Amino acid sequence: MQAHRSPAMVGGGGAGAVGPPSPATVPVRRRCEGTAMGAITLDLRPGNGVGPFTLGMPISDAFAQIEGQPTLYDVVHVKYFDEEPLKLDFVISFPDHGFHLRFDPWSQRLRLIEIYDVKRLQLRYAKSLIGGPSTLATFVAVYGLFGPTFPGIYDKERGIYTLFYPGLSFAFPIPSQYTNLFTNGEVADLPLEFPDGTTPVTCRVSIYDSSTDSKVGVGSLMDKAVVPALPAGSLYMEEVHAKLGEELLFTIGGQHIPFGASPQDVWTELGRPCGIHQKQVDQMVIHSASDPRPRTTLCGDYFYNYFSRGIDILFDGQTHRIKKFVLHTNFPGHSDFNSYMKCNFVIYDAEAEVSDQPGSIPKSSITPRTKWEQVKEILGDCGRAAIQTQGSMNNPFGSTFVYGYQNIAFEVVFN
Repeated sequence: MQAHRSPAMVGGGGAGAVGPPSPATVPVRRRCEGTAMGAITLDLRPGNGVGPFTLGMPISDAFAQIEGQPTLYDVVHVKYFDEEPLKLDFVISFPDHGFHLRFDPWSQRLRLIEIYDVKRLQLRYAKSLIGGPSTLATFVAVYGLFGPTFPGIYDKERGIYTLFYPGLSFAFPIPSQYTNLFTNGEVADLPLEFPDGTTPVTCRVSIYDSSTDSKVGVGSLMDKAVVPALPAGSLYMEEVHAKLGEELLFTIGGQHIPFGASPQDVWTELGRPCGIHQKQVDQMVIHSASDPRPRTTLCGDYFYNYFSRGIDILFDGQTHRIKKFVLHTNFPGHSDFNSYMKCNFVIYDAEAEVSDQPGSIPKSSITPRTKWEQVKEILGDCGRAAIQTQGSMNNPFGSTFVYGYQNIAFEVVFN
């Protein structure tokens, strides 16, 4: 059995945690209130995106677009590899509209858009329409709309001819009786028309970043799609160094947030929080014999939520000083998935030597890539875990396990 870590809870002493785990296909169904019959129409932007979905966007932005149009995107499937969430793409699929979005599992940013049922989705390009049930995306129609391009590639094993444009490709199935007309690899002859007078119809459209010369299509060509580079100065996936028992260091902005800092200090360094809420009684505090305080439903402690940074900051309700940081990995399969952006944390002992520069990481550090077995190799065995439910009896993802060490606790999901 394999374990994957969810967010880490970095505290000044005790254990506790808030975070994420991971299953396989999560269907999201909403009540349909007027979804148009037939194909929908979305603008096609080669090398950039389709409709409201832009290459490079974080998965949370994609979900925001979906939530904003519930009658249009009324059936949504979220797919991922639950055994190793960082191994394969996260996929948001729209089965009613014949396309899906592929997100890089590490950065959780959109790297590829695939239209796998062209009859279900109509594309608008340069005021012209292609695809859908009324406008067949034939080779002749595609070539007429997008113009001449370099020779395509024929995959003899799959019987697929792929035509490439910058940031855009079209795959055409070649009937078995005509496969002898093409050789495997790059083909100069265009399959405009077969001997029987028919023309092939697109079976798949791929939209990908055009900043590289990669040719992206079906099969192994799909893996060549890369996530666009972040704009200069972007704080997305900023490395956050967590020195155990001391502070958080933000490596791009240069902010230092130590334990014991005040709310005013945090506002000065990170700006206004996305949310503030009072903490419920800590369900893990019962395991701490050193805490004699009476248990009530609410304690005076409160959180600052920085959802866009994947961080919660807990303040003591009496001293109004930081007592705990919560760092979220945003792995799918947890009830908090998509509530936070991913925190790209690097956790290490305060005595470890490390530069403030991004990418400078001590050998014995813990990141969102670190598996639970590796954590135990670094920190040692901490004994039995406390079982934590994820807030609802209807939650399909099961319980998580909280392991406490000095100055830190981890919430872990076992797959």
